[in-house]
Amino acid sequence: MSEEQEGQAQNSQPSQENSQNPQNPQWQQNPQGYQNFSQPNPNNPYPPYGGGFGGMQMALPNATIVLVLGILSIVACCCFYGLVGVVLGVVALILSKKDKENYLANMNYYTLSSYKNLNAGRVCAIIGLILSGLILLLCIVFAIFFGFNTLTDEETLKQFLRELQ
Repeated sequence: MSEEQEGQAQNSQPSQENSQNPQNPQWQQNPQGYQNFSQPNPNNPYPPYGGGFGGMQMALPNATIVLVLGILSIVACCCFYGLVGVVLGVVALILSKKDKENYLANMNYYTLSSYKNLNAGRVCAIIGLILSGLILLLCIVFAIFFGFNTLTDEETLKQFLRELQ
């Protein structure tokens, strides 16, 4: 080997004294070798001290989206016979389930405020889903008893209400 190749081979391997120095606080020995403290270890069920990613906690990825969809499911429960509210509520609940599992698996990685937003969004989504489901059920019952034409035509609805009086 030439001198350049020997120099590159020596530079590509970590120095033994740095990587195996037990006094070096950046490195921790585990069964697989040495690992940086700030990087999560998939074999360790406990996160690093102070949370992940250098001690900084981050927000749950879908907490804000779940909160917005939950509120919109309440607001949109009357749109299109309740179908919009049902769809928004279901989507919010699915997203919140994934984020809740992430939070419970790694509590030190995520902020408590984002978890509270996630729970508020879940509650709003459940309320919106119930309201939308009731309105959808009411529309179905109304269509069965009085006909679908009554729901779609305003004049037919007015005539039907006059007949009831």
